[in-house]
Amino acid sequence: MRKISKVNSKFKNKVKKQTLIPASGKGSPWRGYLIYGVMALLLFMVFFNFSGSGVAGEKITLSQALADIKEDKVKNVLVDGDKVSLTYKDGVEKLAQKEKNESLVETFSASSIDPSKISYEVKDNSTSELISSVLINFLPIIVIIVVFFLIFRQAREGANSVFSFGQSKAKRFSKDNPTATFKDVAGVDEAKKELEEVVEFLKNPKKFTALGAKTPKGVLLVGPAGTGKTLLARAVAGEAGVPFFSVAGSEFMEMLVGVGAARVRDLFANAKASGSAIIFIDEIESIGRQRGMSMSGGHDEREQTLNQILVEMDGFNPNDNVIVMAATNRPDLLDPALVRPGRFDRTVVLSLPDIEERKAILSIHKAGKPFVKNVDWTKIAKRTVGFSGADLANMLNEAAILTAREGKKEITSLQLEEAATKVKMGPQKKRLQSQEEKEMTAYHEGGHAIVAHFSPNMDPVHRISIVSRGMTGGHTLIPPSVDRTTEKKSHLLEQIATLLGGRAAEELVYGEVSTGASNDLSVATNIARQMVTEFGMSHLGAINVGGQKDFGVWGVDSGPGYSEEFAAKIDKEIVRILDEGYKEAVVLLKKNKKVLDLVVKRLVEVETMESEEFEKIAGSRPMVAKKVEASKSLS
Repeated sequence: MRKISKVNSKFKNKVKKQTLIPASGKGSPWRGYLIYGVMALLLFMVFFNFSGSGVAGEKITLSQALADIKEDKVKNVLVDGDKVSLTYKDGVEKLAQKEKNESLVETFSASSIDPSKISYEVKDNSTSELISSVLINFLPIIVIIVVFFLIFRQAREGANSVFSFGQSKAKRFSKDNPTATFKDVAGVDEAKKELEEVVEFLKNPKKFTALGAKTPKGVLLVGPAGTGKTLLARAVAGEAGVPFFSVAGSEFMEMLVGVGAARVRDLFANAKASGSAIIFIDEIESIGRQRGMSMSGGHDEREQTLNQILVEMDGFNPNDNVIVMAATNRPDLLDPALVRPGRFDRTVVLSLPDIEERKAILSIHKAGKPFVKNVDWTKIAKRTVGFSGADLANMLNEAAILTAREGKKEITSLQLEEAATKVKMGPQKKRLQSQEEKEMTAYHEGGHAIVAHFSPNMDPVHRISIVSRGMTGGHTLIPPSVDRTTEKKSHLLEQIATLLGGRAAEELVYGEVSTGASNDLSVATNIARQMVTEFGMSHLGAINVGGQKDFGVWGVDSGPGYSEEFAAKIDKEIVRILDEGYKEAVVLLKKNKKVLDLVVKRLVEVETMESEEFEKIAGSRPMVAKKVEASKSLS
């Protein structure tokens, strides 16, 4: 169950129309026209060779036709090639076949028929016969020539494509239609100020070169996933009005060795040819990892690509107004030669937004959505401590979807609250539960809430629910009331006690425990381990061994960088901290058992309890009461 967490997710940028300039030429539609032309010629040939005379009728022999002509039964005769169409005086039409290459007059003469006494007409087929003869004789040759031409052209393009492996796959965005500007970015004010100088370098380089300053070679954007690194790079390109080349680090990699280095050379050559430009490499850790850590030595494709990037960045002339921007959320993996001064000269760190920055992000993403007038955006910003820009954008989108599903026209605070919970915990799952399981879940969640409420350093309980969400059977939300950059030991210990409060409540009431506390135990153990190994908050003293690992010769993790005896002491301290937290939770629950029962009774009835109703049942918090008494004594 998720109780206390900080989630880092991607900052969704405001999408605008973008102009993409393809790297290669246009397609070749003439091929289709050529194929259609050949097909038309074939159909034309079939039409002239297999079409009939257009006269339908009974087929008779030529001798029968000549006999009918002698008996003066035929009104008219039409000759179409070798076909003889007879129209009788009674209106009946019949069809006969004469000898090939023999004229009708010769046929009449051979049968002692006077042609002058017969009304006949010979259709001229010389043109159609000529066309048919030409098609029959030359069309196969034309078809063979076209087929061989297409085969050879395809083979030539295949040969050319071998050399196109080295061409860069970077997308170029037009400077005439920028995808984003600084107005579209919020929540990263310090980073924007840092990047304003980069924009000034690109807009007015003479201002700096006149004083002997050089254009920065590279800017490294570092931050958790989703904090707006890519959006910031596009905003810089939009503000500076220069071509923007965007490529992912993985796009340099190919099966053939040397292709990645060739693509790097092509990308930098295209950027330099554009004058002022920005090259943005997303997820640079995929190719910028520390060298010498691979089993294949220094000749693998990734290291050659990295070497070429290092050479290109060092190869810039002082007047090359091209800046390389890169984004990563794992700066610890990058090669030292890549991040040294002279290559990536500047490092811009992005972090989760504070309350004022969250309000600015909300103001951007709420545009175009109808809200009721009484929405308290300051309260929403306080409620969403730990949310990234992507979380906030997703929350507003989910609130709009929920409002549309309910058939309403305006978004209210209720939809925003439900959307915020959905973003953090997942959608609701209405599943059938037995009364015993429902009550046990209520005691589990109530145990979390009671321990948190009566712990002086914990934040106030925001919501308790036994409705299943995501992978949890229920949840107790205790969001931070303020933006914290550091944690005190007392607060961490109370977090552990709160996480173990659910299991303690189950054991206190039922005398046994369930599997519902598995995630609680995982989170609590992780906090205790960090206190011992990283924060120096244990009996082992001020020591940090959290990141000490022995990677050996080839970069393979061969275990921790300390002895087994010291590892046993670490394990002992972790167990001690968890045991003390569990005992503290049991003490608080025994002391407030009646309050726990009242909370559980109400929770079984309503399934979800908000902070106001919970505080009415649980009463005021101990620390708050002490502060009130102290203020009265001073007055």
